[in-house]
Amino acid sequence: MDVKQSMQEILRIESEAILNVPVSDAYEKAVAAIVDHVHHRGGKLVTSGMGKAGQIAMNMATTFSSTGTPAVFLHPSEAQHGDLGVVRPDDIVLLISNSGKTREIIELIALLHGLYEQIPTIVITGNPDSPLAAAADITLLTGGAAEVCPLGLTPTTSTTVMTVIGDVLVVNVMQRIGFTAEDYAKRHHGGYLGHAARAQKTEK
Repeated sequence: MDVKQSMQEILRIESEAILNVPVSDAYEKAVAAIVDHVHHRGGKLVTSGMGKAGQIAMNMATTFSSTGTPAVFLHPSEAQHGDLGVVRPDDIVLLISNSGKTREIIELIALLHGLYEQIPTIVITGNPDSPLAAAADITLLTGGAAEVCPLGLTPTTSTTVMTVIGDVLVVNVMQRIGFTAEDYAKRHHGGYLGHAARAQKTEK
């Protein structure tokens, strides 16, 4: 198989994985919970994940922040060395683990509940029977599609799907809070996106 054929196959597999993400009422609950804790109670969204999932969690935090929902990324290992102090009682936590068995994330849930027993947790995972899914208040399932990595190991398809799930959450929260181009321009002044947002504001 040449590169073009491989590319077509990868695009097909990952596209199918996205289309097969289970659509459930859990998304409505997740969006409502984020809006409630961040925009009504004055808390923030705290995201976390380990390894590649952690990079997706970090991207989600920055995207939420730029679209009007204050969010921070909490590294699960650094949380055990004092960074847990960033969490406040009215915050809501979004945890990502494809296996749902990531030790550092399981430990983080215990630490979070030890700090604030009632803090709500949303988990994105590919494993509905995992410890993280069982511990979460809201579970968003990826569908558990196999990785396109030829070894079946490297996070590839799973991280693509996680990113899309993050987009679903961000877009729906933006719509729920009525986030505008003017709001965006206030938070994203630099670069092309800042210019484009200010241009939309001027047109209105």
